[in-house]
Amino acid sequence: MKTVLITGCSSGFGFEAAKYFLERNWNVIATMRNPQEGILPRHENLRLLALDVTDEESIRRAIADAGPIDALVNNAGIGLLNALEGVTLERIREVFETNTIGTIAMTQAVIPQFRERKSGVIVNVTSTVTLKPLPLLAVYTASKTAVNAFTESVALELEPFGIRMRIVLPGLAPSTKFAENAFVKMLPVPEAYQPTFEVIRSGLSGAGMPVTHARDVAEAIWLAVNEPTSPMKIPAGADAVLLAKEVGII
Repeated sequence: MKTVLITGCSSGFGFEAAKYFLERNWNVIATMRNPQEGILPRHENLRLLALDVTDEESIRRAIADAGPIDALVNNAGIGLLNALEGVTLERIREVFETNTIGTIAMTQAVIPQFRERKSGVIVNVTSTVTLKPLPLLAVYTASKTAVNAFTESVALELEPFGIRMRIVLPGLAPSTKFAENAFVKMLPVPEAYQPTFEVIRSGLSGAGMPVTHARDVAEAIWLAVNEPTSPMKIPAGADAVLLAKEVGII
């Protein structure tokens, strides 16, 4: 029975991916900053581990406690919606520490065991905002675009060792907590940008438009892990697929 370690499983994409892999008879190590029984349904093949991807010691402990794994899914991330002018450098660093450096650190931590066994898959969940620029998302987009470039480059290093890397690109997912978390972490939007902010905020509901569901992302992650011929970039969700076709990546 194979084992996957998934970061950011307390809700949204990570939560759904954990359930998806359990349904298909994988051992799942579901990580989150503050694990609590009951967040995920009890299952004999499920383990919960504490993990803060911005903390080196937390990463070391989680990898040691997890033992050998067959796949890593870097899903943990935070959102940020604001004009660049309204964001502090402290908040920008927080976004990059989690979304970008956290992904890099987790990848680095599992490479030795994968290289030794000459097998393993690393899937990095980013976003379709990396395919088409949007206002008020510059910092978030930059943090995820960096992960895309990182993934494609490191994939070349790891290919000779039988290790695969893939990118999953979700679209707008109103049913997850992304928008809620992005608003929680917002500083006040500067008055000059309020009209733009109102347009973006209304669009986050996804009303009347194709959107992404957490299950779409779980299915894309499953494909990335289990299909060696899957493309490097896999859109997840109806809106993500439409955008990917528009920009020509599928």
